[in-house]
Amino acid sequence: MAELLTKKEQKELLKIARDTIVAYVANGRIPPVETSSKGLACENGCFVTIKQKQQLRGCIGNFVSDKPLFRLVQEMAVSAATRDPRFYPMKLPDLDDFDLEISVLSPLEKITSVDQIHVGKHGLYIIKDSHRGVLLPQVAVEYGWDRETFLKHTCIKAGLPENAWQKECDIHIFSALVFGE
Repeated sequence: MAELLTKKEQKELLKIARDTIVAYVANGRIPPVETSSKGLACENGCFVTIKQKQQLRGCIGNFVSDKPLFRLVQEMAVSAATRDPRFYPMKLPDLDDFDLEISVLSPLEKITSVDQIHVGKHGLYIIKDSHRGVLLPQVAVEYGWDRETFLKHTCIKAGLPENAWQKECDIHIFSALVFGE
């Protein structure tokens, strides 16, 4: 994943996300963007995470994309800023102090054993019936979780009992190129 985007492309993608959030919160429009960066034209899924004072402020993403990465980043940036149900939509004063992180995702891989999960490398996506929960790879590292704790918290995020991962859940892993401001 590390070779997916150059440092220059990562900076450009962060600037696109920031400019998009500022423009959308200020005037309700997604600004037009064009780029000649080859890496930003890939069709990977991504998540955009917004933090204020080192606290989560919004995080929205999509595992798949049929559009260039920079356009999906714009959509996910707007959604993270204004549509994450855990937070009120960002307003003009919120634009004074926020930080961004982007996670560019590998394709999902369904696993047959939790032993395939490597904390710090993999994110988790758990599905059971209509319940779905996802946690990015960096979450387990930030909280110092082991594999079982990571699985429990992904189940809780999906609205399932914390031990649901032990029974009839589909568990997918993915990796991510994570970079921020």
